[in-house]
Amino acid sequence: MPRLFTALEIPRDAALSLSLLRGGLPGARWIDVENYHLTLRFIGDVEGHVADEIANALDRIDRPSFQMTLSGVGAFGGKKPHAVWAGVSASPDLTALQGEIDRICQRLGLPADPRKFSPHVTLARLRNGSPLDVAQYLSARGNFAALPFRVGRFVLMSSRDSVGGGPYIVEEAWPLVAETLASSRFASASDASRIMR
Repeated sequence: MPRLFTALEIPRDAALSLSLLRGGLPGARWIDVENYHLTLRFIGDVEGHVADEIANALDRIDRPSFQMTLSGVGAFGGKKPHAVWAGVSASPDLTALQGEIDRICQRLGLPADPRKFSPHVTLARLRNGSPLDVAQYLSARGNFAALPFRVGRFVLMSSRDSVGGGPYIVEEAWPLVAETLASSRFASASDASRIMR
């Protein structure tokens, strides 16, 4: 049974910028560049009919496309670091999309994610990572920033149990509406409400 999650893909140029952060950290298992992604909502191992229900519900999401910028690096695990990641600049559109997906999942009976949403792209998983090595790695790369890119869709991905994550497979994708289309759609909706009064 594949493990499912919703995610944003990282375009090639941004992925190349992230790939420059590889290396210089003992004990790190670096994520393959083609497997970089930003997880929106972890779903887990679910039965086929539940996966279909989730996909059908996600079909109704109608959100605008938006700009996203990767910046900064960090680590999860505190005194026992287990992963290093690249961060994402604050984005109300990203937060709104993630929140809507999370609400849909909870309405379908999936348990709430106990962790607060912290948008990031995992760069490496660590086994017995030294806090000092991680601190030195992070301080040497703390000013990381990639050029902004447009997020035009979100995806449902699957992964098999494997060392280091991946390979990840896009099972389904949903477009985010271009801003000009979104604003004209809102305009026509407000025109329609005026006509109906």
